[in-house]
Amino acid sequence: MKNIFLALSISVLLFTSCELNEIPEATATEDDIFGTESGLKTYSYSFYNNITSGSDAFKGDAMADYGAVNNLNDFIVDGSYSAETSTGWSWSALRNINHFIVKCNNPNLSESVKNNYIGIARFFRAWFYYNMVVRFGDVPWVDRPLGLEDEEKLYGKRDSRVLIMEKIMEDLDFAYANIAATSSDGTLVTKWTAMGLKSRVALFEGTFRKYHKELNLASTANQYLQLAATAAEEVMTKGPHKLNTAEGPDLSQRQLFISTKPVTNEVMLAVAFSSELAIMNDANWWWTSATYGPRYSLVRPFINTILNIDGTPYTDKANFMTEEFFEECQNRDKRLAQLIRTPGYRRGGASAPPNFASFTYTGYQPIKYTMDDPSYDNGGTNTNAVPLMRYAEILLNYAEAKAELGTLNDQDWAKTVGALRERSGVTGGTKVLPSKIDTYLQKTFFSDVTSPIILEVRRERQVELALEGFRFNDLKRWKRGELMASLPWTGIYVPALDKLIDLDHDGKVDVVFFDGNKEAPGISVPAGIAKVPIGGKANNFQTMTSTNHLEWFKAQPRTWYADGRQYLYPIPANSIVLNPQLDQNPNW
Repeated sequence: MKNIFLALSISVLLFTSCELNEIPEATATEDDIFGTESGLKTYSYSFYNNITSGSDAFKGDAMADYGAVNNLNDFIVDGSYSAETSTGWSWSALRNINHFIVKCNNPNLSESVKNNYIGIARFFRAWFYYNMVVRFGDVPWVDRPLGLEDEEKLYGKRDSRVLIMEKIMEDLDFAYANIAATSSDGTLVTKWTAMGLKSRVALFEGTFRKYHKELNLASTANQYLQLAATAAEEVMTKGPHKLNTAEGPDLSQRQLFISTKPVTNEVMLAVAFSSELAIMNDANWWWTSATYGPRYSLVRPFINTILNIDGTPYTDKANFMTEEFFEECQNRDKRLAQLIRTPGYRRGGASAPPNFASFTYTGYQPIKYTMDDPSYDNGGTNTNAVPLMRYAEILLNYAEAKAELGTLNDQDWAKTVGALRERSGVTGGTKVLPSKIDTYLQKTFFSDVTSPIILEVRRERQVELALEGFRFNDLKRWKRGELMASLPWTGIYVPALDKLIDLDHDGKVDVVFFDGNKEAPGISVPAGIAKVPIGGKANNFQTMTSTNHLEWFKAQPRTWYADGRQYLYPIPANSIVLNPQLDQNPNW
């Protein structure tokens, strides 16, 4: 991906040259681009810009039910989001892709070479349209660059998601059949990336159709669930990827997110960075700053779903609600300590408990994307690669699709959910299907699910893929959007106010919580200790529940409309003004 920006410049110059009689000497001609394999390769780099901005790749779950933040997204604030403020109805990336597909027909190149690059282009078209369907539902299908003479298409109606999904599947099948690469450095698309995307898209569509009865598409849900399972199995049985276990259960998962180079045994596609090329990200700054990022804090109901190390639910413990931070972190699935700051975590050679002085509201401070060296904290200097697709997701896609179809067996469980748990040190329940419902998980998150297998697959997905950009779309496809408004943003248990607390039991006091109606704690507090007011005028968003758990933003309610409008975004009003044949999404 090091040539991405060069490729984008070339493609822009190419479009410009088509409008001029004279071509500047430094400008690439169509023959330069479409007449050589190197030209096709360079052009294809421009497509990667459309997946995600490198600087945003680690912010995928910026809006999620389990993430307490310093400012609510307008989308979940009553009356704050509308068609007038909606965005995303942009088609320039699609035009770039379609232009390439139409022009990639030079007779001097072999069919296999041309089809390889057309396959890459169709992969990115599928990715583009998947995101558009997830956001807007029905959208226009366009498979060629439109000109002024295409008025019927330019100002036509939206096509149904049924058609769009069929076209996406066709694009991904073509990509899988024709992309030549079977491996890469992790930053370029391979045939396995195409099949992985097919499993992702088909799982989304199958479950969306199953749980959104209002679409009247439930009868076709299993068709897509089977496509998801088959695509995932293709990657699992024929592809080169596997779970990374090189660093043992304590670090193997987190290594995927803090390594400079993509860990390609598991990572199937990533955004990479380089200090030498001055292309860096600001993950540390965003995840540690008191002012730059959202002070993202995970919440207690989510943390409660992370299993004990023996595979039993943490919430089966009689006293789980009154365990203090140190105790609740003991003997847990080792992904907990790879996700948040837990006792024993160190930065810059020193203990680094949750930072209540300037970051966390709940006590559950994420570390998944942050380098442990504090020198990265105050600017955009990170060079750790950010995964966009990894083999763990493929295992989860397979397990969920088969669970929804009712065909998941013990062997399937062992090689998917069981393998992920074993990678994280979990010792129990990894070989056979679960048979008992975790009532806490069911009641708190998925009250409509009665299958212990589906419940446990969903638990595994939310733990393994936490903060990777899947959560909001998962809630939408499961029709559990109300969790965006109802899941309590609660935190650690605080036994009493005016008590000096050593969060990680390293012998040093870390924080004291006190009544916010008072000017200061009622006890003497050593210098440098975080003093957190609870309630009161100074900080009325940091409160505490009746059961003595920290709580954030209770005073500002989150909204999920009962009419379900938020399962889709509204078509931007200015787009409807330009094309009156566009109908608005329901209830917007």
